[in-house]
Amino acid sequence: MVYKLQQKLDHIRLHKTYDRIQRLQSEIRNLSSFTPDGDSNLLWPIGVNPPFNPTSRFDLLTWEYFTEMHTFSCPDGSPKCLLQGVWLLDVQQVLEEALDQLNQRYLPWLHFRKRRLLNGYRRFDPTRGMEYTLDLLLEATTEKGHVGVITKRLSLLRPLGFVEILPMPYVTEATRVQLVLPLMPYDIDHIAGFLDVFATNLLDPQENVALTVLLVYDMGSSGQEKDMYEDVRTMLAELEKRYTYLRLEVSSVRTELASQVRLMEVVSKKHSTDTLFFLVSVWSEVTSEALNRCRMNAIGAWQVFSPVHYQEYSSDVSRPGFSIPQSAEFPHDGHFDRLSSSEFCFYNSDFMRASNRMAAEVQKEEDEDDGDIELLELFLQHSDLHVFRALEPALVQRFSRRKCSTHLSGDGYHRCVQSNLEGLGSRIHLAMALFDQDQTNST
Repeated sequence: MVYKLQQKLDHIRLHKTYDRIQRLQSEIRNLSSFTPDGDSNLLWPIGVNPPFNPTSRFDLLTWEYFTEMHTFSCPDGSPKCLLQGVWLLDVQQVLEEALDQLNQRYLPWLHFRKRRLLNGYRRFDPTRGMEYTLDLLLEATTEKGHVGVITKRLSLLRPLGFVEILPMPYVTEATRVQLVLPLMPYDIDHIAGFLDVFATNLLDPQENVALTVLLVYDMGSSGQEKDMYEDVRTMLAELEKRYTYLRLEVSSVRTELASQVRLMEVVSKKHSTDTLFFLVSVWSEVTSEALNRCRMNAIGAWQVFSPVHYQEYSSDVSRPGFSIPQSAEFPHDGHFDRLSSSEFCFYNSDFMRASNRMAAEVQKEEDEDDGDIELLELFLQHSDLHVFRALEPALVQRFSRRKCSTHLSGDGYHRCVQSNLEGLGSRIHLAMALFDQDQTNST
């Protein structure tokens, strides 16, 4: 009984809103006749912002083609993929609304029934909302019962709802950034390249930055006489001698499970709570622009920032027979690696709260093995902070085959393997490599 009453109230509210919109559109239509341009200046739909006007070819809004089951604009670059979740629900609602609007307009003379969607196009206009163009194959029935099949093109708009400006805490670009570089034994050969780029991009311009290098030892290396990081320590000492204003910290840890969270727990204890960390990898090429975006997008007690770096393709696949370039040529020699979260910006206080909360929840569930958890999973699952993840063209990673830990939790291992595979080259590069291999084998 209560459910039916609520349905009736919702129905009444919907009709009141619809009548109010019709009344406002009628007023706009009447008042437009007194303007210099008259009714010719009215745009469809009445009362909605005019379409976005691009200023150059780079601002053009592209249309996305779709059918009732598939879309031909996929996030991973595939030519065709299934409509799922909210995207499938969106298409179903639009088709249902289009049929309802037709029947409301032509009843009682005609009644329409959808046979199938011939073509569907949609695009998002930031000033109006989601625009749709539908080509429908319809079955039309007249008052006398005659049935015919017609094709109809319809234009629809799902307008933007209530736009709200979210208040954000004030941040500046003067905050010192503490770069944290975990170094594994199998990455020793790459540290020289990282330090060269670090010095050129951040130390020569005298950026407000500090560096923590965390040397990770295997549990089985305790009996070795020679320190495997001896050459690394020498390079770091030379860097500190050359740049006297650099705050350089070298720490070491011996562990079997070198997860992002466990390594940051070692570093976190040595810094104050207001420290801004920027976790990087040995292949990261950090620039001043990326550093400033870390400062602006990581907000204490509010938001953490996970930049999506630009990953260089393998030169053996993308540039066969050519020398390796000094730097990746954006955007031709790589792609944005959405599967990786090797870089992360956050405040120490936020990390400590999330880590303590995870420890309490794991202890409560009596689960001793939480797996090799990454920072992205930590903040998503064990904190109430905003997790801002965005493409960062100023943060580049040179090509590398990452070692995927079998201790990764959830689908982390699958993402790592998939990231390595997608980092080999684009579909065009891989196709050309297969073609060249077939030509070689045939001869």
